[in-house]
Amino acid sequence: MTETGSATMYTPPTLAELGRVHFIGMGGAGMSAIARIMVGQGLAVSGSDAKDSAGLSQLATLGATVYVGQAAANVAAVDTVVVSTAIREDNPELLAARAAGLRVLHRSEALAAAMADDTVVAVAGTHGKTTTTSMITVMLRGAGVDASFAVGGTVQGLGVNAAHGAAGVFVAEADESDASFLNYRPKIAVVTNLEADHLDYYGTPEAVFAAFGQFVTLIPRDGTLVACADDAGSADLAARAAASGINTITYGFAQDADVRLLPGSHDGLLTTASIVLQGSQATASMHDVEPGTLALRLQVPGNHNLSNAAAAVAVALALGVDTGLALTALGTFSGAARRFEAKGVARGVAVYDDYAHHPTEVTAALLAARTVAGAHKVHVLFQPHLFSRTAEFATEFAQALDLADTVAVLDIYAAREDPVAGVSSELITRSLTKPFGYAPDPLAAVARLCQGAVAGDIILTVGAGDVTEFGPILVATLAAGGGNG
Repeated sequence: MTETGSATMYTPPTLAELGRVHFIGMGGAGMSAIARIMVGQGLAVSGSDAKDSAGLSQLATLGATVYVGQAAANVAAVDTVVVSTAIREDNPELLAARAAGLRVLHRSEALAAAMADDTVVAVAGTHGKTTTTSMITVMLRGAGVDASFAVGGTVQGLGVNAAHGAAGVFVAEADESDASFLNYRPKIAVVTNLEADHLDYYGTPEAVFAAFGQFVTLIPRDGTLVACADDAGSADLAARAAASGINTITYGFAQDADVRLLPGSHDGLLTTASIVLQGSQATASMHDVEPGTLALRLQVPGNHNLSNAAAAVAVALALGVDTGLALTALGTFSGAARRFEAKGVARGVAVYDDYAHHPTEVTAALLAARTVAGAHKVHVLFQPHLFSRTAEFATEFAQALDLADTVAVLDIYAAREDPVAGVSSELITRSLTKPFGYAPDPLAAVARLCQGAVAGDIILTVGAGDVTEFGPILVATLAAGGGNG
């Protein structure tokens, strides 16, 4: 361990020290990304998951050894085992690894090892990490920088969630849910926003804020913090970082943002805006770029995506990437998996899916849907994620969902949690002012939403659980005559 600022920096093992690496739960988005990177780096990689998936098949094609089903024998010939927080201690492969004295790494520690020799751009924040990481990746690769990347979802246009590049730059989504982002060594750290979340792990909002404070101290003296000026938590983090001597570039619609967005225009999925480079604390990172106005054009909707793109521009400035090439590349960005992802159109009704699972994210998704739908209606199938999050934010979820015209709220997706007495989706629907409300029968909810939708409307599935599986069902139901379009 080495000390940087007030945080203890994790020192990962070298790739040579890892030897043969096995991933327990390799089919997951985060785990498959790191496995793909390590295969690209020439390591012997194996992994298992409880069921087969496209991700596993792709890794097998790349040369990884894949097991469907988990058993102690799967780790008999490996040196290092990688786990995520979701892997329980009684997992047979983990038990065998510990009994054999194998090196066991958390997913974040394995990613830190994969990034150790690169200039790391780590994207953190309560919301927007996947999209912002994806945008930065598409921007850099489109501008001629062959960056490595690891993202928590497939990047549309690239077709994968990770790849090993030759440029010596690594763009990584930095997950704060279990404080594992403190294992990284970012040369450039992006903080999109900072709100209370993951209180099942942190306990209090203050603990969340403290973790982000530690994250910023990991930036070296010649590094850069890129932070959103529109979010109170992120702006406060930026002010404290700048006062401590860390080069800081702020971005957003705020008048004093270094990379300032002017109000944009929205036409369906097309979003445009102007960016003013104002210098200020970012002057040292702007190299030969003169203050002025840049034109930003995106193929994804919503002011939140304009903000995400402004973060990407700030990263381009920090890395010295030509802003003209960066903006052209951003114009090709078409989204990330489960981030307002189009699932199909039937009878004139468009179906989209979004991973939003915090009230702020739900608000952003519905505002984006409003810009796409125009004068037409927005119908939502929402699945709360986690009992703890539902109990904490029930009122705020209701306020966000009231931006839709009709809302069906499914039962809570428990994920890693056990049920909590007195906590159900009805905590949300009690405060809703829009129909339909609580929907314990998902297929009945699908039918009802389709019956209420007409041509030009949007149906949006929202949540971090398995609600995404209803996108194709909605399209099929509409196509079979379940809509009025």
